[in-house]
Amino acid sequence: MTHAPSADAKSQLKIHILASGSKGNACIVESVSTKILLDCGISYRELTRRAAALKLDISDVAATVVTHEHSDHTAGLSVWCKHFDGSLLATKGTATARKHLAALPFEYIDHDADFEIGDIRVGCFSTSHDVVDPIGFRFESHGDSIGYCTDSGMLTQAAIELLSNVRILALETNHDPKLLAQSHYPLFLRERIGGERGHLSNEQACDALAALVTQKTEQVIGMHLSQENNRPRLAVQALSCVVDAIPQNDMGTRAGTSDGLLHIVCAAQDAPLTIK
Repeated sequence: MTHAPSADAKSQLKIHILASGSKGNACIVESVSTKILLDCGISYRELTRRAAALKLDISDVAATVVTHEHSDHTAGLSVWCKHFDGSLLATKGTATARKHLAALPFEYIDHDADFEIGDIRVGCFSTSHDVVDPIGFRFESHGDSIGYCTDSGMLTQAAIELLSNVRILALETNHDPKLLAQSHYPLFLRERIGGERGHLSNEQACDALAALVTQKTEQVIGMHLSQENNRPRLAVQALSCVVDAIPQNDMGTRAGTSDGLLHIVCAAQDAPLTIK
């Protein structure tokens, strides 16, 4: 993907995380003139309530893109589409994977698609999850960039290429391996979560940071945390070790480098958050 020129690339893009976790996911990527909804796994009522809490107007969302068909990413999509007249985009595998999705007016995109929505360029890459054809994204606008990847048991080379050298990196830190191993989950579920078609652990996210974080990176967001098998403090602590960040609050749920150039935080299931 090419980078659009800009005199000032800072804060051309922001991400509003309305929900992140196994009970529902929804984010909005916003540029100077365009908004894109990423997944809709919460109800329309919750979507609008949480957007209002962030003072975010969602009446002008230009497009909705869907990562994959699991209900925590699509449960609210049918009702949302009744209030939304923009483009609805997903891979054919995702769009046809379930009956209620097949009834929606999807436009199909390839898992390596590269296209524009308003002033945002969207690059897609395959993720590794136990669904038909899941994807992650890189968003670019006026020289600014956001990388987004959740629900992936490993990172493909294409994912690493598109997630690297972004200003805001939203990367799955689903579970702590020790907590997962000690959890009450049955063995098959623990193996699924920890497998190559499951979810990235704190440690896997840390391993990836070495390749993904550059001098351009200002924000790292731990995404899709398991409420049973992870803690924000553990995820932030693990990510901090890679970039030499230090805690910024007593609970250890925020961290930053001593020069103030890189910040780490975790997204939550029920507390909307804007990162810019």
